[in-house]
Amino acid sequence: MLSYVAKRLLLAVPVLFGISVIVFLIISLIPGDPAMAILGAYATPENVARINRDLGLDQPLPVQFGTWLAGVLQGDLGRSYSLNRPVVDEVADRFGPTLILALASLALCSLFGVVAGVAAAVRQYGWTDRVLTLLVLIGISTPSFFLGIMLILWFSVGLGWFPTGGMYALFGGGGVLDLLHHLALPAVTLAVVATGVIARLTRLNMLEVLRQDYVRTARAKGLRESAVIGRHAFRNALVNVIPVIGIQAGFVLGGAVYVETVFQWPGIGRMLVTAISMRDILLVQGGVLVVAASFVSINLVTDVVQVALDPRLRTVRR
Repeated sequence: MLSYVAKRLLLAVPVLFGISVIVFLIISLIPGDPAMAILGAYATPENVARINRDLGLDQPLPVQFGTWLAGVLQGDLGRSYSLNRPVVDEVADRFGPTLILALASLALCSLFGVVAGVAAAVRQYGWTDRVLTLLVLIGISTPSFFLGIMLILWFSVGLGWFPTGGMYALFGGGGVLDLLHHLALPAVTLAVVATGVIARLTRLNMLEVLRQDYVRTARAKGLRESAVIGRHAFRNALVNVIPVIGIQAGFVLGGAVYVETVFQWPGIGRMLVTAISMRDILLVQGGVLVVAASFVSINLVTDVVQVALDPRLRTVRR
């Protein structure tokens, strides 16, 4: 197991390097000049040239990337142009809210997705299967930003049950209940699409397992249906469902960009939108690198859990 984990860690290095190269090149193609964004009304040609020289933006792209990469290897992501503070500090402050939102959404989509998938498979072609399949298709087809706006209109503006945005109340907030109150709508919004994906694939894997000979044998022995489903079918189907949950965790992190913008959630997603508008290259690169590293870490944990549940996969993945 340790050798497998070490191999996966080594494979993550070129992935992160490739992501950093792609992000750097994409950011360099964004129209606009960071120096002009920094100077504003004082953006004279002389001042712009001086800022570009001080920030190293007048160097060729390979030199800029090499300088940034050398800093990353030393734990230095650079200094934000727009905020005038270290990128590491800003990303660290923003990562906590994003992590809270992502974990809450992942818990919701995993729970409801697996339950819905198992229920649909057990009641195949019944009304439960048809209703759940319809709801899943609607959830997958609904854009998250549109769903978020609709939830705000219905439950915040219309009914007044939840706040329209933010992480805590401006006055008198700050407790766990206040956090959960603000977290409800963005977490549900972010979880809907992932719930649909997990439910569909859970149903598919459960149906495949339920057709296996050992399930028929368990039923022939007179075991209760709940024992057949829970002890035999679900456990074996879970091996193939776990990677799906891991992939959806990555999509949840990526989807936080527009969900955090809709709900004004103070996380990395909202930070990236602001940094892109300000053409704050170092802040964007640092934020994307942290999200990518989180995605790779989640996939690593998912693979390890899957291999732990089914040791036969160790020989397949060598």
